Amino acid sequence: MVMGVFIEYLWKDPYFFFAAAFLVIFSICCHEFMHAYVAMKLGDPTAADNGHLTLNPLKQMGWFSLLLFAFFGLAWGQVPVDPANLRQRGAALKVALAGPLTNLALAVLMLLFCALLLKTGIDNERAVQMIFYGCVLNMVLFMLNMIPVPGFDGFSVAEHFFPGFLHIKSEALTIVTVVLIIVLFSCISYLFAFAEFLGISGLRLLLGR
Repeated sequence: MVMGVFIEYLWKDPYFFFAAAFLVIFSICCHEFMHAYVAMKLGDPTAADNGHLTLNPLKQMGWFSLLLFAFFGLAWGQVPVDPANLRQRGAALKVALAGPLTNLALAVLMLLFCALLLKTGIDNERAVQMIFYGCVLNMVLFMLNMIPVPGFDGFSVAEHFFPGFLHIKSEALTIVTVVLIIVLFSCISYLFAFAEFLGISGLRLLLGR
């Protein structure tokens, strides 16, 4: 996941650096935890047996992802899933959706909390801004992960509905994936802007403005 250039905020705005770092890491760990939890419930204990039923970022993301995030704003998480253990119909789809839907749920909860703070008149503008940022961030994580590109949950979702359509040569798939990811990350600011627009619209609706 991408947040843009990040390390410079450590000295420019330490509050934002640590608050944003917490929100990003917490959101990614919740995403991966739910993948592991739903997979276990549907018959695949692979992630659970490997210690992924945790919010520990060292387990869910790893040192390399955490360091890249701290310096460049790039972070990801991943849990192992063995589809052969998923016996229930549509289980792979449910496991794939578990992570993105968790981010969507976090976005809604943070938006509601933000509206609650504003309605009660709590005078902490910075806290409200960061909670709203958490809402926007989780909407971005949801939208990013739903894009049908290999390595993203959206690919597994698309594969469930269009299994034949996505069976192309691995060489071509790799090229398409690299190109799409480059284009995607070059347009990440627009995705954040769209998520912010959705968040502001939702907040106005909740506040009756």
